[in-house]
Amino acid sequence: MRLLIYSFLVMTILLFGLTACAPNQSSEDIKEKTAQTTAEIKQGAKAVAEGVREGWSRDKPLDLNAATKEQLLKLPGITPAQADRIIAGRPYDDPKDLVTRHILPQTEYDKISDRLTAKKQS
Repeated sequence: MRLLIYSFLVMTILLFGLTACAPNQSSEDIKEKTAQTTAEIKQGAKAVAEGVREGWSRDKPLDLNAATKEQLLKLPGITPAQADRIIAGRPYDDPKDLVTRHILPQTEYDKISDRLTAKKQS
């Protein structure tokens, strides 16, 4: 991930350098190209940040007993109705309870099982 970010930054610096060194350009042309490049950089940075955020959330399992509806909805294939049923079915001893209690079908559970945990609430 760091390599991707560094590569992105190097490309950005090179692009700025090329824009600044181009002959026979008016200051308006340079301003316009700079604004366009800045917009592209912002869009790219946003995509990188989203990728980092998604990667982080994949590495950290979601606790079924504490997750918010918004967090549950970020799981692949989870609908608002399913998120509500998951919350209503708390507490869970094991993520597999989603299937045994008929909250999710096995096929849906299989898609997200590696991202779930059920921590004991104190």
